[in-house]
Amino acid sequence: MNKEIIGKKLINLRGDLTREEVADELSISVSALAMYEQGKRTPRDEIKIKLSNFYDVSIESLFFNIEPHNMCG
Repeated sequence: MNKEIIGKKLINLRGDLTREEVADELSISVSALAMYEQGKRTPRDEIKIKLSNFYDVSIESLFFNIEPHNMCG
């Protein structure tokens, strides 16, 4: 998935929260979060996990545009 689409998803998930609030919760810089939201950078795997946990969405749906599924039972 391209960085611009990921950025738009992150902005939508942030909703009424400020970048400062989200960055503080994730222990990342505001500028890093801004770059993710603007599609200028892709987060490291560690940050992807933090983002998905914070927004309560799967990593797959946020970064790979696929929904997780149950496998074999």
